[in-house]
Amino acid sequence: MNTVSLDPWIEGYLDYQLTVRRLAPRSVVDVRCTLKRLVREMAVSHPDVPLWKLSLNDYLEWVNRQRERDYSVHSINKDLSHVRGLLEYAWRSGHAQRNVLDGFSLQDALHREVPKSLSLEQARQLVEACPAHTRQQRRDRLVILLLYGCGLRTMELRQLDVVDVDQERQEIVVRHGKGDRSRRLPVPAGVWTPLLAWLAEQRGRRGALLRTAQKQRRLAAKDICEIVRAAATRAGLAAWVTPKALRHSFATHLMDRGVDLAVIASLMGHRSPQETGVYLHRLPGRREQAVSLLSKRGGQNL
Repeated sequence: MNTVSLDPWIEGYLDYQLTVRRLAPRSVVDVRCTLKRLVREMAVSHPDVPLWKLSLNDYLEWVNRQRERDYSVHSINKDLSHVRGLLEYAWRSGHAQRNVLDGFSLQDALHREVPKSLSLEQARQLVEACPAHTRQQRRDRLVILLLYGCGLRTMELRQLDVVDVDQERQEIVVRHGKGDRSRRLPVPAGVWTPLLAWLAEQRGRRGALLRTAQKQRRLAAKDICEIVRAAATRAGLAAWVTPKALRHSFATHLMDRGVDLAVIASLMGHRSPQETGVYLHRLPGRREQAVSLLSKRGGQNL
């Protein structure tokens, strides 16, 4: 086996662990071994790409190869911890835009409870169960479309204002996401048309995008839940169909269509891949290899 020389910057990171953080020498040796093994392997599949420039999918491929070699979950998570420390250091020192492994762990990804979601046919039934004859019906239909078509959280939806709809870019600006993080969401055509029609009905009104019919106040979370519950009842769907289930369906259906995990995380407003990893169960017959779902080899899905 050829000797691997680590990048001088990685050597600096290891020295930092030893002299500044005062990590035990044996622990630094373990980290060095993990990084050397990773560098050696990535030199074949991703030559001349430093570890802190690799994508989440690149690391998912690596994890999948570890699993194929019968590495234990504990061993893989230990390696991930070593690499995650390097990536965190790279991010904090400005060498990387983010730590793509932040919060990610194989065990968590495999054993978190699978969220409930609708099938594509059930989603179609739900939308079709929402007529658009009256103003209130059009509002309720838009609530369903925004929850399912944009993956919004209930609180994100109720806090939307008219000015948050960017008509030039066909996007919605979520200004108060979880953790007070903002993001921009592209709006699919099937949602954009009724959204524009709804804006036209507002006739220049400012403030809340969605209001109650009588007092014209901003919709509350319980109002949105009731709208979804009523639509599910009309569609003959189960009582578990909630706003959260529509958000889960948004992510699940994107996963089914092969959308990159990092893109889904961005659209969902997740802080780390760990949150999005719960959707890795989706491809039929591959739950035991959930982490490998987005991995590719030779241009074909494993």
